[in-house]
Amino acid sequence: MTTKKYIKLILILGSLTALGPFSIDMYLPGFSGIARDLHTTVAKVSMSLSSYFIGISAGQLLYGPLLDRFGRKKPLFIGLMVYILASLGCVYVADIDSFIFLRFIQAIGSCAATVASVAMVRDLFPVKDIPKVFSLLMLVLGLSPMLAPTIGGYVTEDFGWHIIFLILMCMGIAILIASQIGLPNSYKPDTSISLKPKPIISNFILVLKEPQFYTYAFTGAIAFSGLFSYVAASPIVFMDIYHVDAKTYGWIFAFMSVGFIGSSQLNSLLLKKFSSEQMIFGSLITQSIVSIVFLVLSLKNLLGLYETIGLLFLFLSCLGISNPNTAGLTMAPFAKNAGSASALMGAIQLGLGALASFAIGVFVKDSVTPMVAIMTVTTITAFIILNIGKRFITQKIEVIESDDIMIGH
Repeated sequence: MTTKKYIKLILILGSLTALGPFSIDMYLPGFSGIARDLHTTVAKVSMSLSSYFIGISAGQLLYGPLLDRFGRKKPLFIGLMVYILASLGCVYVADIDSFIFLRFIQAIGSCAATVASVAMVRDLFPVKDIPKVFSLLMLVLGLSPMLAPTIGGYVTEDFGWHIIFLILMCMGIAILIASQIGLPNSYKPDTSISLKPKPIISNFILVLKEPQFYTYAFTGAIAFSGLFSYVAASPIVFMDIYHVDAKTYGWIFAFMSVGFIGSSQLNSLLLKKFSSEQMIFGSLITQSIVSIVFLVLSLKNLLGLYETIGLLFLFLSCLGISNPNTAGLTMAPFAKNAGSASALMGAIQLGLGALASFAIGVFVKDSVTPMVAIMTVTTITAFIILNIGKRFITQKIEVIESDDIMIGH
């Protein structure tokens, strides 16, 4: 493969990967404006985030079999068309319920890009290059939550929130054209793959019965729902409670992302000294202590803007360490059913994330405490599940190198 072709593929696959995070984070600074224009509350607007997470969660399970049955480009084309039309719908939406529904449809569309980019890495690159390619894509994935809300903050402040969905629509069109012209047909459709629910479900059940899968999938997903709680609550906390403007909010969100991304990079260095299990255990204990301190301070009304930012930064940094390790140990036992295991892990994570962000929409009104309480409960629950689940793992499959997990992804 020539360097030029390599760079072109990375850029297109990177843009497919970035579509999801941009769709989630770019409109967050517009929450107050959306609530005002659609005559509703910011908490009700945050339900559009829950519906988006539900859409991605369902889409993960839907596109896996479709991409294997019909090849990569057809489902990707249809998914991106759905995304483009739903984004256009969000521009002209007149009430909050239609907006929440359109965000769900938008998620179903964008999910095609996420799942296809992972599958195509496996198709297009030699095995030894796969970890390197995934690291590059993770960098794109990491930069998206830093760039998206900052751009969104400026766009919202200067042009209004409707323009954000126009920008997302244009991104969808550009990615659709680039992927149809620039990506090769990397996979022949496999008609032997059944789309009947029964074999698909029995495959998922087979994966779920593996103790190492359910222990680490649920530990990781429940801990990670703390991140979804933060994402859903942050516009209410920073813009409604602490009264920062849309631009400042974008910068605060970007700063938080630095903690999460920085610690996930630090994780690869620490793995040279410690095992994945030790890293998960250590980060969950630290995260539990941080969240309990956070909760006590918030109950005693001792939190200002800067204390809240500092404690959230520490909380998200712990997640940046535990998340790659739980994902690695969840996927390690699956050489054969890797696609199903990966889709199921994603669906569990996003499904629980949707629940957490839904709870935020219900409880977070004019205080930081409900957000911190949800984050504390999820962290401690994850720690308990880890310690109970580990007893059922009779034969542990280790992750030697990160490539072992990535190949099967």
